[in-house]
Amino acid sequence: MNYAIEAEGLVKTFGSKVRALDGVNLRVEQGTVLGLLGPNGSGKTTTVRVLTTTLVPDSGRATVNGFDVVKQPNSVRSSIGLAGQYAAVDENLTGRENLRMVGQLLQLSRRDASRIADELLEHFDLTAAANRPSKTYSGGMRRRLDIAAALVHRPPVLFLDEPTTGLDPKSRNAVWAVVEELVAAGTTVLLTTQYLEEADRLADRIVVLDRGAVIAEGTSAELKSDLGETVLDLGFVDPDTAERAAALFRGSWKGGVVVDGSLLELSVDSGPSQVMLALRELDSAGLNPNRMALREPSLDDVFLSLTGRRAEITEEDES
Repeated sequence: MNYAIEAEGLVKTFGSKVRALDGVNLRVEQGTVLGLLGPNGSGKTTTVRVLTTTLVPDSGRATVNGFDVVKQPNSVRSSIGLAGQYAAVDENLTGRENLRMVGQLLQLSRRDASRIADELLEHFDLTAAANRPSKTYSGGMRRRLDIAAALVHRPPVLFLDEPTTGLDPKSRNAVWAVVEELVAAGTTVLLTTQYLEEADRLADRIVVLDRGAVIAEGTSAELKSDLGETVLDLGFVDPDTAERAAALFRGSWKGGVVVDGSLLELSVDSGPSQVMLALRELDSAGLNPNRMALREPSLDDVFLSLTGRRAEITEEDES
């Protein structure tokens, strides 16, 4: 198997107490998307910084495109593209000028830099705005320009670190379409995200990080199947009541038991008989839900079950 990205036992600490990476292992096949999920502080961005050579790991090893990230950093950098959480474009330059500047910094000739800039502007649907200062661009346009800048030198591997954070749904969908086109053309993508829908749509495989360690990995379908065939949502009047209801099932329920505020979520494998068992148990304890629903498990359920919290981005997270 040819892997575009491989990491084994990556460890990175900051100071004497913060262990940002705690033995991370990753493998990304060529021409696929790996979704790296995790709450804030889980180690996603630190992993990207190690793999893109802006941080040196304390121990472990990693290769990108066959180049060692510690021993051959220049070779790694020349073969990758990186778009971070915030668009790294010069607001005072036009879209075309931004891309030409990147090309010249990469030592392309003026002619080649101009040609590639025009090709990328067309590909990313930015030709009409090519001569406008990028400070006039919408958030989605700035993000597309940022990804275009990461592709000026045609890298086989692209790192996208939370590329759609803060974008509206329409702009987010536009970025997703760009990523899908790149992968269809053979680009390998490592995508960090807190949007479960993003990982569900784009990622061939998913790795979940928490506190610097890999706590789960697999396809989206595999991770969901671990929770059971369906999820029984039971709403109660308040969180305390939901917690009392959950206590009835912990240790004996064949499946996940998760409390999220006033909602109790039970994973169900055995169909209606298991649902009826849960309802009888609650009725006997005098804990009757005020709402109930059966649904298929989602990646959000996986995330909550594994980390104890939902993958929600708050305004504080985005700052």
